[in-house]
Amino acid sequence: MPSDATVAAADHAMRHWLGAEPGRIKVGSDAHKRLFCRMLLDTHNPYKPAVIEWPELSPEALHRITSLPIWDIAVQTEGRATLRVDTYTRTVSDPLLREALTMDGGEEARHKVVLSKMVEAYGIALAPEPAYEVPKDPEWGWLVTGYSECIDSFFAFGLFESARRTGYFPEELVETFEPVMQEEARHILFFANWVAWYRRQLPWWRRPGFELKVMRVWLFLIWERIGIAKGLDSQGEMQDANFTLTGHQQIGLDLKLGELLDLCLTQDRYRMDGYDARLLRPTLVPRMARLVRRFVR
Repeated sequence: MPSDATVAAADHAMRHWLGAEPGRIKVGSDAHKRLFCRMLLDTHNPYKPAVIEWPELSPEALHRITSLPIWDIAVQTEGRATLRVDTYTRTVSDPLLREALTMDGGEEARHKVVLSKMVEAYGIALAPEPAYEVPKDPEWGWLVTGYSECIDSFFAFGLFESARRTGYFPEELVETFEPVMQEEARHILFFANWVAWYRRQLPWWRRPGFELKVMRVWLFLIWERIGIAKGLDSQGEMQDANFTLTGHQQIGLDLKLGELLDLCLTQDRYRMDGYDARLLRPTLVPRMARLVRRFVR
């Protein structure tokens, strides 16, 4: 087992990073690409899921955790994300970008292992995993994964913090999952900068097609999250991709929508603050949250 000092150093390194590129960075430049790729590579936390010591929970806490209707969805989401990232990575020839994408896919796979180890440790029954389909369009799969994480992570940051403050998640379990949450922040930071960089790489005549694809991805994700694309699990129960939006109700957290949005916005800034200010931050979901916040108490 690594020492407490080693763990603390790795945790600090994954949250605080300043790139070596000098001066201002032009979006779409080689310097921009080096900046966001090095951010992901340099802030990797080398924890190993196999050696995580899962804390012993009280009967009440164990019941709360095991009764959450999210574990099937969470494991399957990471499984699909791993395949989609790996599929897109194989189409990339740039060595540095390919290395960063490989790291991204490896961390997605590690998240799935963490979840699998946790459900094993606490005796959570999961439905059999479906066969994950290789996306016919690798770029589509990568965009779906990236934008989906931008939505889910934004709300997950707030829900996670609320569950910590209220004690819904025991402090020991919060500490165990904290690196996973910060990794998601790194992933969406990397993705937001990749999108901005990639747009500038495309010749002018390909840009309209890419923007149309991005619009189709968003329509797909909206369709999924309003519940139209729900399916049935092996027990005949509804599986909902919308947990990050409705989770505060499902786990019984007494939060009004405005309070939840405020917490999500605060936590989103907190998790991004430690990285080089020249990196672009994901803006669409926070911008929409601020817009909605203007109309709710």
